[in-house]
Amino acid sequence: MFDKVLIANRGEIALRILRACKEMGIKTVAVHSVIDRDLKHVRLADESVCIGPNPSPQSYLNIPAIISAMEVTDSVAVHPGYGFLAENADFAEQVQKSGFVFIGPDPDTIRMMGDKVAAIAAMKKAGVPTVPGSDGPLPANDREKCLAMGKQIGYPVIIKAAAGGGGRGMRVVHTEASLMNSIHITQNEAKSAFGDDTVYMEKFLQNPRHVEIQVLSDGQGNAIHLGDRDCSLQRRHQKVIEEAPAPGIPEDVRQSTAQACVNACIKMGYKGAGTFEFLYEDGNFYFIEMNTRIQVEHPVSEMVTGIDIIKEQIRVCAGEKLSIKQEDVVIRGHSFECRINAEDPKTFMPCPGKVKNFHPPGGLGVRVDSHLYSGYTVPPNYDSMIAKIITYGETREEALNRMRHALDETIIDGIRTNISLQQWLVRDDEFRKGGVNIHYLEKKLSS
Repeated sequence: MFDKVLIANRGEIALRILRACKEMGIKTVAVHSVIDRDLKHVRLADESVCIGPNPSPQSYLNIPAIISAMEVTDSVAVHPGYGFLAENADFAEQVQKSGFVFIGPDPDTIRMMGDKVAAIAAMKKAGVPTVPGSDGPLPANDREKCLAMGKQIGYPVIIKAAAGGGGRGMRVVHTEASLMNSIHITQNEAKSAFGDDTVYMEKFLQNPRHVEIQVLSDGQGNAIHLGDRDCSLQRRHQKVIEEAPAPGIPEDVRQSTAQACVNACIKMGYKGAGTFEFLYEDGNFYFIEMNTRIQVEHPVSEMVTGIDIIKEQIRVCAGEKLSIKQEDVVIRGHSFECRINAEDPKTFMPCPGKVKNFHPPGGLGVRVDSHLYSGYTVPPNYDSMIAKIITYGETREEALNRMRHALDETIIDGIRTNISLQQWLVRDDEFRKGGVNIHYLEKKLSS
């Protein structure tokens, strides 16, 4: 097992990783920007290193500074969390070349899954269900081929950047007349945003749900899944509330898709924690991407399985085999997660500032992952998420009722948050029934 792990992240996920390391007897190193010196995990870590000014490119995205911090602290491995450098293959490669361990999959796997065209091709080969679409990049200079492809797939279609993510680099096309113009616009956007103008075409599903499957794999021929999660309540492609398991999925469809994901991990030699993301519509799963890292919403899977995903992630990247077999995984009860952001609940504008008083909720079946404390100042430089409230119940209704009470108990004074929005959503009749699609929240907010 690792002697010392450097945590190359900030906020709640950095604290979550630190806690897992402490429970495993692993020493921790926290790296931070100048403004983040008072983060909770920085105070609790065995060592801390300031790696640069507040802008991310000069601190949390500064690969030489992070590797230098590993060298001076004699760290053995680095955990990237999510965001920042978590899915950066060049970072993983440089970590390995410098003689350290990257807690995540191999660089080549990250590259393949980061290229949506390559990822879809790999999933098709592994038997994972995919959205009908182009077999590879679009021949954007061949008008006839593009038009024939659009006709074969059937409108509406969606043009996507191969290197895209976070809802960027996508354009829906409803008619043949607008296809070529949309392809060229998406290419230009992709080139500007990602430095790669490769695009591909898929069937645009009208009212899908967003359902994902959590996997763990040791790269030694062993892989398991931890069930699914429903992340359909979204605003501008950003998840707001997640739950596990996904409601209303036929068990045979759920299990066959999950097993296909496990098989894909074994074929790829995948190592670590990962998430297969799907669109689900009319009883069918359609693969959209794989996230080669820990997810923000991983706690709901932990709550219904009792498995610590971060610990397993660390163990397998230390060279150990999975400590859990598929038959050991039992899904019990139901869990919800609400993301709490420092933002205006109506305008969604970030609202940084000093937290005068923080009182998290408690009680049976309530978990709070947060780096907040009274007196902490939320900086304006980074993502606005400041906490995750997670609840568990024996039934979906019990878990949702606990979430309602947990939100009502939460006190965060001094800054505006989206708690009132979350309180409204967990009382919404359609959401309480289960199975809303990815467009539901946007339509509800605009009505």
